[in-house]
Amino acid sequence: MSTAEKAAEAPAPEDGGKGAAGAPRRGFAARIVGRVGGGAAQALLVLIALFWLVPTLGLLVASLRSNEDNNADGWWNVFTKPAQLTMGSYSSLLGKGDFVDSFWNTVLITVPATVLVVVIASMAAYAFAWMEFPGRDWLFLLVVALLVVPVQVALVPVAKLYGKIEFGGFQMFGSVTGVVLFHVAFGLPFAIFLLRNFFAAIPRDLLEAARMDGGSEWTIFRRVIFPLGGPAIASLGIFQFLWVWNDLLVSLVFADTESQPMTKWLQSQMRQFTGNIDILAPGAFLSLIVPLAVFFAFQRYFVQGVLAGSVK
Repeated sequence: MSTAEKAAEAPAPEDGGKGAAGAPRRGFAARIVGRVGGGAAQALLVLIALFWLVPTLGLLVASLRSNEDNNADGWWNVFTKPAQLTMGSYSSLLGKGDFVDSFWNTVLITVPATVLVVVIASMAAYAFAWMEFPGRDWLFLLVVALLVVPVQVALVPVAKLYGKIEFGGFQMFGSVTGVVLFHVAFGLPFAIFLLRNFFAAIPRDLLEAARMDGGSEWTIFRRVIFPLGGPAIASLGIFQFLWVWNDLLVSLVFADTESQPMTKWLQSQMRQFTGNIDILAPGAFLSLIVPLAVFFAFQRYFVQGVLAGSVK
């Protein structure tokens, strides 16, 4: 029998004729996943992003229209009637002294609350990660346990405590200081937990080399830990800034009329039966644009922190 005839009579391979070395057929789901990075998928993602930005665009357009135009028709009609666009609402809003005061109150609350959380959490995280002291692990477990404590549980006890703190004509309840301290207290557990895990992944050899060169703990923290942990610290700062800037609950409880931030001021402008779009729309957009600018300004550090955390 010839070689060709033997090959013809040989049984077909069980893998469908591909042979052992043949690549397996890709399933339907695998082919879809393989095309995610294609041009069609990218175009779809762009469309989703544009669709996601529609509410922000609507808020911006509504803030540039008069109250009469907003009550007459939808904001999308401005594309056929561009003459409706005006800066009158912003001029009127910025002319209100109580709104300007609320804006600066928001800055006075957000900036110290963010800086204090970042500084205190960085030093505490370094201590929990690389310093030996009695009860270190138990203290860290306590910090982790505080993560599950909701803010609502502490509102009434802290309000009673603030009501008892008064000296030299200064009262903690209703002050900017009280709001800042509350945000710092509830921002520290997550911040310490986040930074401690990041600092603990730094190679020990770097710290030992710094100690051999005579560096103190403060020097090691300032010249080794802080620069290497910059992306994680920047990410924490962005999160803390956004949380405090957009907060309403804490300000409703602890801030009075003189110390109220923009969120509470905007909430006080809500009317029951009529719209107040000429005030709410520009105020909400100004409240939105500041954290958006902060995010884009530090976006590079935020991405670096996310990527560093995923690799570690």
